[in-house]
Amino acid sequence: MNNALIWGGALGLALIVEALLARYELLAYSVGWRIPRTEPPEGLPHARGAAPDRPPAGYVVYLDGIGKRHYQDSRDGGQLVKAIIVGAPEFRVLGQVQPYSPLAAPLADRPVWSWLRRRAGLLLFFHNVMQTFVAADRRYRPLYNRAVGTQIATQLQLAGYRAGSGVPVVLLGYSGGAQVATGSVSELHPQLRAPVSVILLGGFHNGANDLTHGRHVHQLTSAQDHIERFGVWIFPLRWRVFRWSAWNRARRDGKVSVERLDPATHVGQRSYISPTAKLPDGSSHLERTAATVIALARADCAEVELSRTADPPRPQRVNRGPEGSGRARSGT
Repeated sequence: MNNALIWGGALGLALIVEALLARYELLAYSVGWRIPRTEPPEGLPHARGAAPDRPPAGYVVYLDGIGKRHYQDSRDGGQLVKAIIVGAPEFRVLGQVQPYSPLAAPLADRPVWSWLRRRAGLLLFFHNVMQTFVAADRRYRPLYNRAVGTQIATQLQLAGYRAGSGVPVVLLGYSGGAQVATGSVSELHPQLRAPVSVILLGGFHNGANDLTHGRHVHQLTSAQDHIERFGVWIFPLRWRVFRWSAWNRARRDGKVSVERLDPATHVGQRSYISPTAKLPDGSSHLERTAATVIALARADCAEVELSRTADPPRPQRVNRGPEGSGRARSGT
């Protein structure tokens, strides 16, 4: 009994400390005490996949789950990223974005967290869990969205994206990364003027982020994903009864489609990105998930390209005066 009380007290204290630290990082960003990092470590490319010497078919930004603590991909997320790169070499794929750090600072690079990882690694997960709830909190959500949305825009530009080019951007958010993916849509629109679509894999998000400027949202889910279902339960704005919420408005507008990946689970040996769990056709959960993501991303990018070719920019007209000279003005 005493041991249970001690462990319960220690866990409660850890959660309180984590909650305070999560808010501190956002405060440090907002008042300019610290400048977010932009350049990844030496040797880590800005993007992988399609060659940087010409525009790719699209950019895929992977926003990992709460296990993200390095610039490099997590073990499970890395398998999905590699499968996408191999299966869709026409895309440029970014995996270094830090969805749980407004300052773009990986936990593994901080001395205190490096020490804790060797002694109490569970606290690293608590930190990212708390950051997810900070990002979902209505008091902090706009600032958090701006911080991570700007981080994504910066990384895209470092990877060769040109603002206003019209090249599609696909945000792939796994688990808590879905909260950041949906929140970044409204930031990428004014910063890059990019056509943005979103793919949520087991998405844990509160349904409050504005998706007006998103082209489409693909919800990849499973009846066995209890963590995603828990997120729907604790966030009322995901409930159908709240018709005015941003999530339900997007659903009414036809922007949200659901792709079933049964019988995958959220994590574990039968997760969405398990390379060992097999389907009746012999393919793994990882192979099916990667193929689904690639097919959706390709369809979204093809739709953008079709709309661009169907409605090309109008040439400028010349308003000639009496002397035969004039000045250009934009077409109406």
